[in-house]
Amino acid sequence: MSRTRIRILSEQDIRRALPMREAIAAMKEAFAELSGGRVTMPARARIDIPAHAGTALFMPCCADRFGGISVKVVNLFDGNAAKGLPRIQGVVCLFDCQTGNPLALLNGTCLTALRTGAASGAATDLLARPEAATVAIFGAGVQGRTQLEAVCAVRAIRKARVFDPAAEAAATFAAEMSGALRVEVAAAGSPREALREADVVCTATVSATPVFADADLAPGTHINAVGSYKPDVQEIPEDTVLRALLVVDHRASVLAETGDLIIPIRKGLMKETDIHAELGEIVAGKVGGRPSECQITLFKSVGVAVQDLAAAARALENAKQKGLGQIVEL
Repeated sequence: MSRTRIRILSEQDIRRALPMREAIAAMKEAFAELSGGRVTMPARARIDIPAHAGTALFMPCCADRFGGISVKVVNLFDGNAAKGLPRIQGVVCLFDCQTGNPLALLNGTCLTALRTGAASGAATDLLARPEAATVAIFGAGVQGRTQLEAVCAVRAIRKARVFDPAAEAAATFAAEMSGALRVEVAAAGSPREALREADVVCTATVSATPVFADADLAPGTHINAVGSYKPDVQEIPEDTVLRALLVVDHRASVLAETGDLIIPIRKGLMKETDIHAELGEIVAGKVGGRPSECQITLFKSVGVAVQDLAAAARALENAKQKGLGQIVEL
């Protein structure tokens, strides 16, 4: 009997194996497969751990297109920052879909941040105005960093502002990302200041209430909202949701999980049918995107397992070619 060997990919390995532009291409492919009905993706299971302000999520997926089965275990603990730990931690296990053979174990913290940013990059590429040059980032954490990186990969961004209630975190973000992306990044003193002249807005926070005022949005703004993944958490103002061209990563998932949509639907302010499209439908050309220059567009993502599978499969393929990772015998 042959021995089972798996490749372990660290954060550094994943970053080298999966550059942002390639991750964005993988997300477009993933969403097209999902919307085309070619993905087996059960609803993610969750365990709430209120005593420690934590949530554990279990996300399985299988798709022939990517040749694999993936299972991600991702944990979100709101108190980790005070302990000097990442809020989001996890691992992704990848298996061969023809034999079930284990193939790889990947750093889930890095992969989640990368594929979440890449999804917003894909949405920005498809929905934002071509001349978009200024970005507002809400949330100075790991997710905010990959959001900005992804937007800069698809648009010629000249300026970015970041707002976070923790001013020191925003200042650190600005300094780090200015150097990493060679873009002018400044910390904003208020949400309104962050939104000034913004063409693209990315929200990646843990806020339970809207992080900006709808009235402060300029006509034609594109928004990527990735923070709200619980029914009682509402990161985007209702007025914005109601007037935006609403595009989602996966209808069933957003309607089950995000307060950004669940709350206004429960109030009778909107209907499920007000969702314009899944992003994969736009990728496949089945539905159009931005209808006009002045239209507000909103991409609402709660994150789905096919993103992890597509990103992990692409990272593993490239890692093999580059000789990255550590081979371990089980």
